[in-house]
Amino acid sequence: MRIAQVAPLYESVPPRLYGGTERVVSYLTEELVRRGHDVTLFASGDSVTKARLHAPRPFSIRLDRNAVDGLAGHILMLEQVFQRAKSFDVVHFHIDYLHFPLSRRLLAAQFTTLHGRLDISELAALYDEYRDMPVVSISDAQREPLSQARWLGTVRHGLPRGLYRYRAEPEAYFAYLGRICPEKQPDHAIRIAKRCGVKIKLAAKVDQADRAYFREVIEPMLRHPLVEFVGEIGEAQKSAFLGGARALLFPIGWPEPFGLAMIEALACGTPVIAYRRGSVPEVIQDGVTGFIVDDEDGAVRAAGRLDELSRARCRAVFEARFGVERMASDYLALYETAARGFRAPATVR
Repeated sequence: MRIAQVAPLYESVPPRLYGGTERVVSYLTEELVRRGHDVTLFASGDSVTKARLHAPRPFSIRLDRNAVDGLAGHILMLEQVFQRAKSFDVVHFHIDYLHFPLSRRLLAAQFTTLHGRLDISELAALYDEYRDMPVVSISDAQREPLSQARWLGTVRHGLPRGLYRYRAEPEAYFAYLGRICPEKQPDHAIRIAKRCGVKIKLAAKVDQADRAYFREVIEPMLRHPLVEFVGEIGEAQKSAFLGGARALLFPIGWPEPFGLAMIEALACGTPVIAYRRGSVPEVIQDGVTGFIVDDEDGAVRAAGRLDELSRARCRAVFEARFGVERMASDYLALYETAARGFRAPATVR
């Protein structure tokens, strides 16, 4: 198939450091190319891919010190996509709803994977208007706030099997991986570890919007001898970081759409202790690949039961459920469905 992947421009594909959406786009793109499909990737110029790359800007926005207007590059990218739209069998968007006014008029099969949270009040009216836009969720839980959307299916994320190394014997610490922000509740992770008397290492980035939270809430907690702030890490460091942990602590306080860190941990054989929110029950098998709890007390109790879990089983479940091959096959099925069912718009509003 001739497939276009349209990625956000905030990070390169794959990202150098943090960036969940861009990493998933990269894994999918490379697997599709490996299978012999003709793939065009619309992304920043510092992206690395075996696909054909079209870049509306030379560098990703977050790491470009000269970047001021992040929207300009996305508008230019959309122009490039729509100029070439007829040369693709399907266009796969990963940029939320930004393209909807144009896609309603697009003379090609297309759909959008929604990677973010959808429980935002302004989105209801938007999806009331754009009920015709085909969208894909990354978990069933993600869909709940927008039942009116035109859902084509759910495709859960997958990782290349060789990306992370399995480790049978961990060290004596817990891991926290992601962003430092109120909704991910790293303060809960720190308190859980302290109550267990176990060291915790936090590998996380701090966005400008979360600087005050980091300074006022998290930074004072870093003075404790059991707490180590590692900072932002890339893929090359994750095998050692996650594989060395007794468990990944995932005490989220929001409806996480997927939670890539959970399957990264499983790939290393590391179980997950997570709060029962969002996609967690769809990703973690309670009592098999981790424990699903409701609060800090439950997490502390679960930490005392980690020896009941098999790290080899965690890796086996990852390979069975969360490999990139399964993700690519799921999307290819949707591409075929979208291409077969495509009808050119009869009218333009």
